[in-house]
Amino acid sequence: MTVDVGVGERVLYGCMGLGGSWGPEPYGVGDIDAAEAAVVAALDSGITAFDHADIYRGGKSEAVFGEVLARTPGLRERITLQTKCGIRLPDGDRPGMYDLRGRSIARRVEESLVRLRTDHVDVLLLHRPDPLADPDEIASALTSLHRQGLVRNFGVSNMGAAQIAHLQARLDVPLVANQLEMSLYRRDWVEAGVLLNTPHLAGNGFPFGTLEHSRDHGIRLQAWGALANGRYTGLQETPAERATAALLAELAGRKGTTPESVLLWWLTRHPAAIAPVVGTTRPERIRACRDAATREPDLTHEEWYELWTTARGVPLP
Repeated sequence: MTVDVGVGERVLYGCMGLGGSWGPEPYGVGDIDAAEAAVVAALDSGITAFDHADIYRGGKSEAVFGEVLARTPGLRERITLQTKCGIRLPDGDRPGMYDLRGRSIARRVEESLVRLRTDHVDVLLLHRPDPLADPDEIASALTSLHRQGLVRNFGVSNMGAAQIAHLQARLDVPLVANQLEMSLYRRDWVEAGVLLNTPHLAGNGFPFGTLEHSRDHGIRLQAWGALANGRYTGLQETPAERATAALLAELAGRKGTTPESVLLWWLTRHPAAIAPVVGTTRPERIRACRDAATREPDLTHEEWYELWTTARGVPLP
């Protein structure tokens, strides 16, 4: 069974930057206004899927988004709402940890629903693997959330093919998404497939076969960090970054779009149907991604490879 996460969208908006500081300070009206401006910019750009996590800004990202929903009657029905759980930030003497115990998953979802001011989330992702987790217990918790109508779909984040298959074997509902760091800068995901049988493969940490497993099982790949933190559309630090930025600008000029959209097209052009997550809070930069959300990726085979090899700084093996 394949579920189209994000209602067929090519791009999601990542809400980690909303909500003010990461510290204990409460959010204020200015933070709500900033969140609303980002949401409006995303909607204006054809983006209606919004990505959260319970830990973002210590929960304040979800809370200010809930305030925006309260300000805008009818908005909840127009969007896809996704959140994550499974990371516990350090607290006093307790270290940071991963926690996918069943009762913890249930509690985190309930808390997220309160902050988001909604009765369900469309997608819940397990944020990172928990080495101590019992997959049968995870499956039981997810099944219960689904039966209660609190979560419509499930996925994972930062997991490889074997981990996904291990969990899916115990779960009746399909895992529909896997969110990974993927960009023209973080290229491990694409390089893993071409570095096989070369001495460079040992330095590649991407779990080989994850893209293929996702495609075979209808799992939508989502790319966090898709804009590479402005590395190619802001300040460049290396010759390869400067050359890549120049190429992006040239391609954008030829195609009547922005460098940001071309950068995202490089991901969406891949046959794995990768959905970039745009995390900037600046409305003008969100709008610069509009063509990635609303147009088919306008990159030829040759242009795609030219971007890849320019970013690498060295030829392919």
